Amino acid sequence: MLAAFTFNTAENLPVGLLELISESLRVPVSAVGLLVTGYGVTVALSSLPLAHALRAVPRRHVLTGLLAALVVSSLAAALATSYWLLLAARLLTALAQALFWAVAGPAAAGLFAPAVRGRVVGALSVAGSLALVLGVPAGTWLGQWSAWQVPVAAPAGLGLVSLVTIAALLPTSRPEEESAAFGTGPDTRRFRTVLTAGTLSATGAFAGFTYLVTFLGDVSGFPPGTVSGLLVVFGIACLAGVSVTGAVLDRFPRSALTAAVATQAAGMLGLYAAGGSRPAAVVFLSLMGAALGPVFMTTQSEVLRCAPGRTDLALAANSGLYNAGIAAGAALGGLVLPLAGVRATFLAGGLTTLGACAVLAAGRLRQGGGRQALPAPET
Repeated sequence: MLAAFTFNTAENLPVGLLELISESLRVPVSAVGLLVTGYGVTVALSSLPLAHALRAVPRRHVLTGLLAALVVSSLAAALATSYWLLLAARLLTALAQALFWAVAGPAAAGLFAPAVRGRVVGALSVAGSLALVLGVPAGTWLGQWSAWQVPVAAPAGLGLVSLVTIAALLPTSRPEEESAAFGTGPDTRRFRTVLTAGTLSATGAFAGFTYLVTFLGDVSGFPPGTVSGLLVVFGIACLAGVSVTGAVLDRFPRSALTAAVATQAAGMLGLYAAGGSRPAAVVFLSLMGAALGPVFMTTQSEVLRCAPGRTDLALAANSGLYNAGIAAGAALGGLVLPLAGVRATFLAGGLTTLGACAVLAAGRLRQGGGRQALPAPET
C-alpha cells in the first residue's frame, strides 16, 4: 500500500509544481506538462512488454528492483539541472510504475484467500487514491514553502521504506506457482469485455477531466481561488468511492464495475447539462470523482478473476490500455475544445463512457452462451 501511494504521488507531483519547475528550469509550462503526458504514454507502451520480459522472475525480486528504480529516479529528478535530465528521470519512474501495477496485484492478492481478494485490490486502490488527496497537495505545499526539488525527492524516502519491507518479508516463489498467478475463473470473452470497457471509460473520463479547471471557471463560474478546494472535494470523493467499492467488490464483482462506469457517465453528462449551476457542478463533480478510482480498481479485480492466462500479463494489458485511454481522452478533449467549447468535452466524455456501459451490457447478454475454450496456461 505504501508503494502504491508513493508511485501515484510521484506520477502526479508535477501537476502541482508546474509553475515552480517552469520558472526554475526556464522552460514553458506546456513543456513541464509533458512530464505528465510522457509519463502516461510510457506506462501505456511498456507495461505488457516489461511484464512479459520479467514473467519468470520472483515477484519479491521484481518489486524490490522497481522500488530501487523509484528511489534512484526520484533522487535524479531532484538533482536535475536541466529539463531533459528531469524528463529522463521521470521516464525511468514511469517504466518502474508500468510494471509495478502488473505484479503488485497478484503478489498482494496471492497472500490471501480468493474470497477476499477484492478487498486486497481495494486496499491498494485506496492507497493509490490517497496520493491525490494527501500526497500531491502535501507535495505542492512543500514545494511552495521550499523548492520543487524537495517534494520531488520525497518519494525516494518512502520508496526505500517499501523496498526494505518487501525485500525482508515478501515470500520468494516462482511467479507461476503463486496462488494468484492465474485467474480464478478464466474467461476470454469476459476478459476482452473488461479491457474494452476500461479503455473506453478512461478515454471518456479524461476527455473532460483534462480540462476540468477551465470548465469550473468558464462554465460553472467558480473564482480561481476556490478551484483547488474543488479538486480536494474531487479527490475525497474518489477516496470514498474506492473505499465503498472495495468493501463490496468480493460480493458483487460484475455489478461493481457496471455501477462505477454508469456513475462516471452520470457525473460527466450531469456536468454538461447542469454545470452552469455551482451547486449542481459540485454534486456531479463528486459523482465523477466517486467513479474515477473505482473504474480502474474494478477492472483490475475482474482481470484477476477472468484472466485467460497469467494474471500479471493480463493486468499489464489492462494498465497499458487504461493509460492509452487516458492519452486518447486528452486528445479527444483537445479536438472538441476549439470546435465546441469546454462544456462539450464533458458531453463527448460522457457519451464515450456510455459506450463502455453498452459494452458491459452486451457482455452480460452474451454470458448465457457459455465460456470460450481456453489454451493451457502459460508457464
